[in-house]
Amino acid sequence: MDVRIEESWKQRLASEFEKEYFVRLTDFVRAEYARTTIYPPARLIFNAFDHCPFDKVKVVIIGQDPYHGPGQAHGLCFSVAEGVPNPPSLQNIFKEIQSDLGKPLPPNGDLTRWANQGVLLLNATLTVQAHQAGSHQRRGWEEFTDTAIRILAEEREHLVFILWGAYAQKKGAFIDRNKHLVLTSAHPSPLSAYNGFFGNRHFSRANEYLAAHGATPIEW
Repeated sequence: MDVRIEESWKQRLASEFEKEYFVRLTDFVRAEYARTTIYPPARLIFNAFDHCPFDKVKVVIIGQDPYHGPGQAHGLCFSVAEGVPNPPSLQNIFKEIQSDLGKPLPPNGDLTRWANQGVLLLNATLTVQAHQAGSHQRRGWEEFTDTAIRILAEEREHLVFILWGAYAQKKGAFIDRNKHLVLTSAHPSPLSAYNGFFGNRHFSRANEYLAAHGATPIEW
């Protein structure tokens, strides 16, 4: 099966593309794009991987579902394209960066600038039906993204995994804490941000760890 994804990831995930679950998932996703409005645009489904080759990954941030409003999702978790208003969780992420690092709020919510520095912004589910949160969950995407995280955790060392909220923490539960830095807190959603997201200092802690292991810190 020909899957258009960055070459280093294509090589490592090649066996997934032949598995029955992935063939079923592909058939489902193709049919959904033909039938109704699906986000992100099909060419951006693997955007997180395309901006972040396997050997360039430094930090992994795990999200759950793409945004399901018009023009929002572009294949990077928590990120929106330039010109799109920042969703509440992203506003809270920027507030924490401002508080943690003393940086001004950025001009837009496009996190491609992070991805290009080695931040893998990976949703557990890579597609969603317009206005239907969670509509493509349990169709196979979670198995695929679990495999990507597992390969990273096993083959690389001294990565930073940032797990906000119970869903991401469960997905990253297997990661070896002796080999990587795993940062956990409440989710940046307005429903939970005041229960431990604000003040988590994940951005400075990630950079301290990267610097301590000879990697260039992220310009958050």
